[in-house]
Amino acid sequence: METSEESSARETRCTESRVLEFPGEPYSVRVLQVGYCLAQPDGSCRADGTVTLVSGARRTILVDTGGPWDRDSLVARLRDRGLDPGDVHWVVGTHGHSDHVGNLGLFQEATVAVGCDVSVGDRYLPNHLAEGRPYRIDQHVSIVPTPGHTGHDVSLEVRGTSAGTVLVAGDLFERCGDRDSWEALSENAALQRVSRQRALRDADVIIPGHGLPFMTHRNTPPSLLP
Repeated sequence: METSEESSARETRCTESRVLEFPGEPYSVRVLQVGYCLAQPDGSCRADGTVTLVSGARRTILVDTGGPWDRDSLVARLRDRGLDPGDVHWVVGTHGHSDHVGNLGLFQEATVAVGCDVSVGDRYLPNHLAEGRPYRIDQHVSIVPTPGHTGHDVSLEVRGTSAGTVLVAGDLFERCGDRDSWEALSENAALQRVSRQRALRDADVIIPGHGLPFMTHRNTPPSLLP
């Protein structure tokens, strides 16, 4: 098993990618909006979350919806892909911050997962996410608990893409090379560190909450990392 030192090396040496689409069978993953977080001179920050579309023959899944100010642009981005909000079967909110779940109201026909809640309309479905167990949508796609940034963060794991396993991770990772910033934003840094190490071990590509996708090099020995 990889040591914590090896995981730290992998965090430091991730490779940011300009590729925003990862085709696959039966699901392809497409980043519709790259999130950002920009410090401002007055001590505030400007931030918006990454929005990701997972498309397959049987279902369409949206991971995070951006902030309420993104409503019109989100609808336009979906229509650019030939979709209306009613065509989305699942919406996964990685956590409850406004820059990630600000447009849930657009998707009233979808099954919605936010943190450890999974619901269809006003009917909440049994699951074991709060106990640390994944919620399997099908054999290729699962909602996986990745707590730390908040107590009930989740990510979406998609297997079988051209790049291997893609983890749409929300704010588990702010961006590639975020070691200088993520702990200050974490409700439970020790727990998040465990979640991050597991993600780096299990995923080939991570789509973070506020930056471009990045490669984890999980099959490369740490001594050979770039």
